[in-house]
Amino acid sequence: MNVMEGFLQSEINTQELYEDIIDFITSYHVRNGEFEGNEYVINKIDQTNYIIFPEYKDENGEREVHAAEVAYRENLIKRINEYASKKNIIIH
Repeated sequence: MNVMEGFLQSEINTQELYEDIIDFITSYHVRNGEFEGNEYVINKIDQTNYIIFPEYKDENGEREVHAAEVAYRENLIKRINEYASKKNIIIH
C-alpha cells in the first residue's frame, strides 16, 4: 500500500477527523506546521505543499519515517474529499 492510500484509510474515518484535517490544510492562519493523526503526520511546508508520512517511534522514542509522499494542496484536498465521499463521511 502506498503512503497516500494508507493515510486515507487510517485518518479519514470520521466526520470530526475529516473536518480537523481539512481545516488544517485550508487554514491561512497556519503557514506551516504538523497535524498529528492516528498514525500519519501531515507536515505543512507552506500554503500549497505538504508531506504526508506514517510516524513510528523507535525504542528510544525517536521518530522513524520509512516512507513519505509530497502532495500539492488542491490534489490533496481532492483525494481526501473523494475518499470521504466514497466512505459516506461527507456527501456532495
